[in-house]
Amino acid sequence: MLEAMTDERTTTAFLEETTALLERTPRVVHELLAGLPHSWLETPDAAGGWTPRDVVGHLISAELDDWMPRVDIILEHGTERPFEPFDRFAHVERDRDVSLHDLIDRFEELRADSLMRLRELVDEDDLDRKGVHPDLGEVTMRHLLATWAVHDLDHVAQIYSALAGSHDTDVGPWKAYLGILTRRDAQAATSSK
Repeated sequence: MLEAMTDERTTTAFLEETTALLERTPRVVHELLAGLPHSWLETPDAAGGWTPRDVVGHLISAELDDWMPRVDIILEHGTERPFEPFDRFAHVERDRDVSLHDLIDRFEELRADSLMRLRELVDEDDLDRKGVHPDLGEVTMRHLLATWAVHDLDHVAQIYSALAGSHDTDVGPWKAYLGILTRRDAQAATSSK
C-alpha cells in the first residue's frame, strides 16, 4: 500500500513539488542577502569555499548553462548527445564588477524564465526520458530536476554557513552550541587532511 502511494505521488506530483521549491529559492536568497551590511557577506562558507556573492553567481551560471540547456538536450536528443560540461566557476570572472544586488535581481529573472520554459516543455510523461551526463553517464529528467532542487538547497545552506562564519569569533564560547559553526570547523579539519 505504501509503495503504491509513493509511486502515485511520484508520478502525479513530482513536477509540482519540485517547481514549488525552485520558485522559492530566489525569494529566499533575496530576503536573506539584499541590503545586508558588507560585514556579513565577506566570509566564505568554509576555508577555500564561496562567499554568498559567489553562490549567487554560481546559481546564475547554472540557470544559464546547466538546468534548462540539459532539459533541452534530453527532450531534443535523448541519449544521442551528452550534456555539455558545466563550468562551476564561470561566475568568478563574469561577475567580478557586478553588485550583489544586481546578481540577485539577475538570478530572480533567470529563474522565472527557466520555470516558465520548464512548465511549457516538460510534463510528467517526460520524467523518465534519458540524457547522458559527461561524468555520471545515463540520467533521467527526474534525476536532473530533483538535482536542481537539491542543488538549490545545498547552496542556500552554503549561504547560511558563510553568514554564520562571518561572526564565528563574535559568538565566543556559545560556538560550542552552534552546529552551523562547529560543522564548518569539522569540514575544515577534514579537508586539510
